[in-house]
Amino acid sequence: MSEPRTAPVRHGIVPPYLLEQLAASGAPTASLVAERTLGLDRGIRAERLASPPPAPRVRSALPERVPGERAPQRVISDAHRGTTLPGTQVRAEGEPPTGDIAADQAFDGLGAAWRMLHDAFGRDSLDGAGMPLLATVHYGDRYANAFWDGTRMVFGDGDGEVFAGFTSAIDVIGHELGHGVIASTADLVYRDQPGALNESIADVLGALVKQHALGQTADEADWLIGAGVFTDAVRGVALRSMAAPGTAYDDPALGKDPQPAHMRDFVVTSDDLGGVHINSGIPNKAFHLVATTIGGHAWEAPGRIWIDALTGGLSPTADFAAFAAATVAASVARFGDDAAETRAVRAAWAAVGVAEAPGAGADATADEAVRVARTGGTLGRTRAAVLELEAIPSGDREQLDTLVASGRLAELEEQTLPDAPLWRVTIETKCDVTVAEPLLPEEVVALFRRLLELGDEPTG
Repeated sequence: MSEPRTAPVRHGIVPPYLLEQLAASGAPTASLVAERTLGLDRGIRAERLASPPPAPRVRSALPERVPGERAPQRVISDAHRGTTLPGTQVRAEGEPPTGDIAADQAFDGLGAAWRMLHDAFGRDSLDGAGMPLLATVHYGDRYANAFWDGTRMVFGDGDGEVFAGFTSAIDVIGHELGHGVIASTADLVYRDQPGALNESIADVLGALVKQHALGQTADEADWLIGAGVFTDAVRGVALRSMAAPGTAYDDPALGKDPQPAHMRDFVVTSDDLGGVHINSGIPNKAFHLVATTIGGHAWEAPGRIWIDALTGGLSPTADFAAFAAATVAASVARFGDDAAETRAVRAAWAAVGVAEAPGAGADATADEAVRVARTGGTLGRTRAAVLELEAIPSGDREQLDTLVASGRLAELEEQTLPDAPLWRVTIETKCDVTVAEPLLPEEVVALFRRLLELGDEPTG
């Protein structure tokens, strides 16, 4: 089997803007490696078109497939720090571990991704028809990335200063293989909102691979993409956070994670192919909200809804709103219009500003006033704050939007605690609820107190 002579988009797990920031940082080794990595990524088309076809292999690239039996077909190759793909084959299906940590981690990660797709969605590999899973390790001289090139996964070893190796992060493997699933289904255009959807769905699949392998529920998962790819010297936990986009890292060499979690903070840019790695935080947050609202294993109802939307005739140019509508339709088809799953999907897209809040009127606008009031029990006084949404910091707005859209406040309002301090939250057309303070999570009480400080109006 030979590599194709054409050069599809190289889907790298490390965004170009992060590598550019690192290249300009002056970090002794990492800046030079980042610059070299960017050069390889930008020059891949010319490099591959100019190179001669690879020599025929001595060994068969793929193991024999048992007729009628579903099983992964994995082949791992070693580039020996060069950039010619595929490299030398070092392990195939049915063969023992090599003793090379990167090669064996890649082999295991490919298997975990295949099992999640098969067990959760009944899908035989990326294309649903037993597509072989190919990977190359030790690509380039301390290459600081991992990517899917349309046929195989390719892993660099990292610079050792900022980036460790990429094969240890099973969600990175799941993410990159996710691009293969997307290419064989909706084939979303890799630019602007369709490209950000492409990146987000790949993140969703990466997270599901990790959670499936660990047997985690949505509440148990960390929702981090690329945890472990940074060295201990980095001030950060991962490349991205699906639970809290924009918080994964804040490091002198890397800068601050730029991902938004709400459409009000959508980044309009010509860089990163229109912000495909940046704005993916918005649909990422929507999936996290769906999964944690429904509860249980995220590869079950939430994952099936997303896969149904992806494979149900989605346009390659679908934007966030089109995909949101597709997930709602998929949930209705699978669970029903008034099912808890469908309500969770609708609420999640409203919470990130992609769709209108369930039950909101046509005249509901982004500049609605928010009133938060606290009554301090039987002997306490009332404090209240009235603020326009734009006056509230973006992180608090996101938390408030998510809380209101989830319906949790309305559920808690039905419970009573005599003489307890009460919080009343009013947002014109969206909600007017009163909840006893002891029923609220600490982070919600902290949010309400911050809002009071922004516009305190003591009323006696």
